[in-house]
Amino acid sequence: MSLEDELLRQRLDRIREIEALGFRPYGHRFDYSHTLGGVLAAHGGAEAAQLDSPRVNVKVCGRLRTIRRMGKAGFAHLAQEGAQLQIYIKKDQLPETDWKLWELVDLGDIIGAEGYLFRTRTGELSVHVEKLSFLAKTLLSMPEKFHGIEDVELRYRQRYLDLIATPESRAVFVTRARIIASLRRQLEARGFVEVETPMMQPLYGGAAARPFVTHHNTLDIDLYLRIAPELYLKRLVVGGLDRVYEINRNFRNEGVSTHHNPEFTMLEFYQAYTDYHGLMDFTCEFLKQVAIDATGSAAVPYGDATLDFGNIRRLTMREAVSEFWDAPEPARPGDAAWLLANSGKATPGEALADIFERVCEDKLIQPAIIYEYPVETSPLSKQNPDNPAFVDRFEIYAAGMEIGNAYTELNDPREQRRRFESQLGMRERGDEEAHQMDEDYIRAMSYGLPPTGGEGIGIDRLTMLLTNSKSIRDVILFPLLRPEGEIGLAAKLRELDAGQG
Repeated sequence: MSLEDELLRQRLDRIREIEALGFRPYGHRFDYSHTLGGVLAAHGGAEAAQLDSPRVNVKVCGRLRTIRRMGKAGFAHLAQEGAQLQIYIKKDQLPETDWKLWELVDLGDIIGAEGYLFRTRTGELSVHVEKLSFLAKTLLSMPEKFHGIEDVELRYRQRYLDLIATPESRAVFVTRARIIASLRRQLEARGFVEVETPMMQPLYGGAAARPFVTHHNTLDIDLYLRIAPELYLKRLVVGGLDRVYEINRNFRNEGVSTHHNPEFTMLEFYQAYTDYHGLMDFTCEFLKQVAIDATGSAAVPYGDATLDFGNIRRLTMREAVSEFWDAPEPARPGDAAWLLANSGKATPGEALADIFERVCEDKLIQPAIIYEYPVETSPLSKQNPDNPAFVDRFEIYAAGMEIGNAYTELNDPREQRRRFESQLGMRERGDEEAHQMDEDYIRAMSYGLPPTGGEGIGIDRLTMLLTNSKSIRDVILFPLLRPEGEIGLAAKLRELDAGQG
């Protein structure tokens, strides 16, 4: 029997001993009087004398993070919701069964403790325990001393263990929740309405990406997991929802990297009667406030840099190419011949976008808005009235990655049809990510889409920036991973249960 199997057998034996004492190894409701964080917040600054008169009684619970047994006494730390509090156990001040229970508990067990607050000789706020309750037995060993999990693959695969053992991981996901709350609060303060649109769609669109395909048996049709909610949200603007947003899960059948996960979360919002200039101004205010709400400051550390969301630059795509071009000869991004000579693309617009991606993206460390995109790469954006080769579109970059995309929406149904037809031509030339023809969307537009600005912001990447996380997997609770094969724990438990029977 392996050491792991022997430890599992010992834990199962402990369950029988705990039951023999009259405790349930997997308890029921426990009505605690305080959370551990609540105790620390209310009494963390109290002097020892203040805790004595009058005595502060508490009833708390949590997971055992440390255990120190010292003959007829002992100390332990409970952990709950990111907070940690010490408890003190003394044999002659507990019922006999409670002391025997104390002798059986393991690191990772979940217990309840009733008693009163005091300060130890070292000054640590603690609970002097007068009664113990047992709430849940752990059968598997905790990471040593709860100092976190060094195996990154294990952290992603067993996020529950990561959250128990690594306080920094818990902090990331608490910050992520603050980010989403800030997004909602700011949008709703501006009159936006939150909606839900289909995740399974008969046609996919709203972005350039390959979809996941599924099949509906009853209707006998293939459906696509959405790559973006855009075309549905703009249908709602046609229907009179002038300010609308969705915090949505999107699915793209593409590679996995530190910046990409096939399933990810986006915020998309649409505002009637504005354009991309209005969205630029809004976005600068929006992101600054999100950073403040999430971290307490508009300037946040990321790697070796400090990203200042209170000072977002604005450059055209051509200005960015001119600034970051590092070849001996100067860049000429307004020259079609120069663009085609420096890219393998078929048109000057496609070439400009290609050069920008290769030359500029990873150099955009400080938050920046890049605007004026070529029409070839933006089939849903409105053309610039002064230069029809470009559209009124911008993207948001920080730390060398794109975190948002926005534009003045194309609202001419005839032009939209021509753009879709152009995309169909790109598909015929082998571009698997080009848009399909969406007849119902054109029909919706034909009822009149008011002038509208729309924007999408990647919540996963934004969370990376605001938590100083280097991989998108660090900010997604359960990222997609290759299957690990049979775990075998269920079979071991069945075998050990049979042996005990």
